[in-house]
Amino acid sequence: MNGTSSASSSTSSTSGTSGSDLQQTFLQLLVTQLQNQDPTDPMDSSQMTSQLAQINTVTGISQLNTSLSSLSTQLSAGQNAQAALLIGSTVLAPGSSMAVSSGSAPQLGVTLPAAASDVKLTITNSAGQVVNTLDLGAQSAGTVPVTWNGTDSAGNTVADGTYTVSASATVNGQAGTATALVASKVQGVIQQSDGTASLSLANGKTVALSGVGAIL
Repeated sequence: MNGTSSASSSTSSTSGTSGSDLQQTFLQLLVTQLQNQDPTDPMDSSQMTSQLAQINTVTGISQLNTSLSSLSTQLSAGQNAQAALLIGSTVLAPGSSMAVSSGSAPQLGVTLPAAASDVKLTITNSAGQVVNTLDLGAQSAGTVPVTWNGTDSAGNTVADGTYTVSASATVNGQAGTATALVASKVQGVIQQSDGTASLSLANGKTVALSGVGAIL
């Protein structure tokens, strides 16, 4: 159509890429087309309706993206506020190191992604020697709290110090996945770069809020 190219070049330099900018640019082009259309071959009204529907769809998608971005920001803020309520609480979180003092050991646990026919927690001392193995037997999927009374396999109280705990599972006769959990107190909340909340624990670990197995 006559004049369309000149209208395009004049508007492209000033228009943006947002839905509203595209809609404004389209309307300018449409008016120019209507003003310069061939009287013997007028513009097809159905084609014009189709173009209007397409530009409205683009605008709607842009508005939807804006709404979703706002909702995501609100959810992140709400998550951080909920995480702050955990400060001072004791949680079970993934870990391997624990301190034993006066025969007192922290609460332990294990997380299983699937049911297991046998689950074990192995506790070793700072020299790498196994002092005790806790056989939990068959367990369902999920978080399983475990209490260790701070004794070795012979029932004697272990010496004060730092110990390591590891978890293993057997599923259908083969080695499965199991994650050891160690209790620690929440000291603070850290906001990560993606907006999610992480917990700063007294044992020096930082764990994602989603990684907490239990609140004790």
